[in-house]
Amino acid sequence: MTAATLEAIQQDNLAMSVAHALSAANRAAQQHGVDVAASLVTIVEQTSTAGRQWRIHYGPRDYISRRGGDLSIVVDGQTTEIRQVLRGQ
Repeated sequence: MTAATLEAIQQDNLAMSVAHALSAANRAAQQHGVDVAASLVTIVEQTSTAGRQWRIHYGPRDYISRRGGDLSIVVDGQTTEIRQVLRGQ
């Protein structure tokens, strides 16, 4: 990645919000025993009266015909505070 690309990303407030939220969620997921590198990660914006929040979901890569093991973490988009941790069945 070139320096110009990194600078452009750093100027993009939305990209930085997602990056900070993902970093905070990764730390929380690891504390809950999730192998972040082996997980299928999805990120969804959640609306809230408090502002933008990110729901970051960690699931198994081989999810077909499999139950459980999922973890979702809701992160405040401004403060990167963990708002909620949800375990799947």
